[in-house]
Amino acid sequence: MNFLAIDASTEACSVALQYNSKVVSRYDICPQSHSLRLLPMVDEVLAQAGCKLKDLDGLIFGRGPGSFTGVRIGIGVAQGLAYSAELPLVGVSTLQAMAQLAHDRHGQKQVIAAIDARMAEVYLGYYEAGSDGIMQSKVSDAVLPPEQVAGHLSELTSKAYGVGTGWDAYGEKLGDIKTNTGSPEVLFPAAEAMLAIGAAAFARGEQVSAEQAQPVYVRDTVSWKKLPGRE
Repeated sequence: MNFLAIDASTEACSVALQYNSKVVSRYDICPQSHSLRLLPMVDEVLAQAGCKLKDLDGLIFGRGPGSFTGVRIGIGVAQGLAYSAELPLVGVSTLQAMAQLAHDRHGQKQVIAAIDARMAEVYLGYYEAGSDGIMQSKVSDAVLPPEQVAGHLSELTSKAYGVGTGWDAYGEKLGDIKTNTGSPEVLFPAAEAMLAIGAAAFARGEQVSAEQAQPVYVRDTVSWKKLPGRE
């Protein structure tokens, strides 16, 4: 099966293409430039692989949680490409993608993913490797104050490998629950790690049409300062 994965949910912007059993990818840390980088990255990987969108079986996108703007950009690009080539889509959790990256690159089987969600909170997920090598969620992805993380992971019987920007932002408040010391090697997700997760979801029949693709913000509401005349 041939898939294109796209992610813009954090400061990182990435694209990965699995075509004829080969993987081609692009990855860049480019805060506030995702809208400028995503489509050129897509063009680059398609050209390098020598294929077109219509040659693919589906698209995989980072559904969040993460930057509200980044998540919207990523899903918007994915939907546009899916419409143009009449392809189905699958969304992948940002937190799960980081956990998968820790498994693929560092052999980790138990991973706590924590992203700095601003507003003195973190996006949190806990994952364990399944028999198929895909990281599986053991608690629902959530957003909460860092000092509540240890309690939220009450079922965790031992420390786990930590990934994400939340550890650098709130290390002391998160507590002594990760096995790796210092700043995590995996800070952001990568589209390449989403390929295996997305392919497994396609195999389970979880794909949707472009108009049905939805972001997952986790945080339901955000307080915005209203502009004069827009109360």
